[in-house]
Amino acid sequence: MTEAILDPDLPIIDPHHHLWDLRPLLPAFPEPRHPFLEAIAGAAYYTFDQLHADTASGHNVLATVFMECGAFYDAGRSEPFRPVGEVEFVNGVAAQGASGAYGAWRPCAAIVGHADLTRGAAAGEVLDALQAASSRFVGIRHSGAWDADPEVLGPPFHAPEGLFGEARFREGFAELGRRGLTFDAWVLEPQLGDVIALARAFPDQPIVLDHCGTPLGIASYRGKLPERFAHWRESIRALAACENVTVKLGGLAMAFCGMPEEGPAAGLDSQALARLWQPYVETCIEAFGPARAMFESNYPVDRWGATYPVLWNAFKRLAAGASETEKRDLFAGTAARVYGLEALLALRLRNGNLDKPVRAR
Repeated sequence: MTEAILDPDLPIIDPHHHLWDLRPLLPAFPEPRHPFLEAIAGAAYYTFDQLHADTASGHNVLATVFMECGAFYDAGRSEPFRPVGEVEFVNGVAAQGASGAYGAWRPCAAIVGHADLTRGAAAGEVLDALQAASSRFVGIRHSGAWDADPEVLGPPFHAPEGLFGEARFREGFAELGRRGLTFDAWVLEPQLGDVIALARAFPDQPIVLDHCGTPLGIASYRGKLPERFAHWRESIRALAACENVTVKLGGLAMAFCGMPEEGPAAGLDSQALARLWQPYVETCIEAFGPARAMFESNYPVDRWGATYPVLWNAFKRLAAGASETEKRDLFAGTAARVYGLEALLALRLRNGNLDKPVRAR
């Protein structure tokens, strides 16, 4: 699907993407693969060149935020410290972009890594190592995604039920605040109450809800998006009442959500995608406000539903009625505040936003 780029000068900070090489791992998963694995099989290798090609495909992406994905762990370290290798790898990618050889584009300008918070206070040692590995490291994600139906998540993901409420997890979670770090929460829609409880228990800890809370349209939830919408909306509004929480607007093209059900890159245009996602995105913006919401690509996972240019066109259609100030928050400002990129954004805007990225050839 090819489209003309809408509002090509609008500054964007993409606050959620991955880098990985999953090619050695895919043969280990039996056929037929879970739809999530089918979605990423076509992007099993996604590093600097692919990221550059996508972010330089027409939209004005100033910078990006890397989100942990269990890639490039250091096998030479003890188990708790292996995630430091991921941050070290990504910091190298960030340094490659910061060289200026690719224009003013700054990939992985902020890095969200991983630490096992179920280690309790001992997780602080890993957080210290992650901070030492890169000045770009700003926080962690420890996925809590779980469902009683094992077909929902498939083989790659199975956090314990009720992880965010466990005492050892919360002991480790408290270590984030002592270091001024953010926390990204990935859960599924039926688990949003877990995030609400966590946010209320730690009202000073910045928490980012990933992927609009991941509405489910897969496995035993297939066809149930309409009947579960009101429950999802109630949870989103309750979570928005916690002022320490922001929300990422995206991830809806994941196979888990079924919007669209067909993939990968189902061929829907940005208008069709915007219609699918409008109830969820508008509800989140209404609940959180533009200053606590940010559009995300979730690439390459969301390649299931759309190419990178079409994805951002859909977001721009969804924000068409917003003011210029609101658009600046939704597409860049909120991400900059949450992930410590305000100086970078201010510099680009002060320069008149003329030093655009070098376009991929």
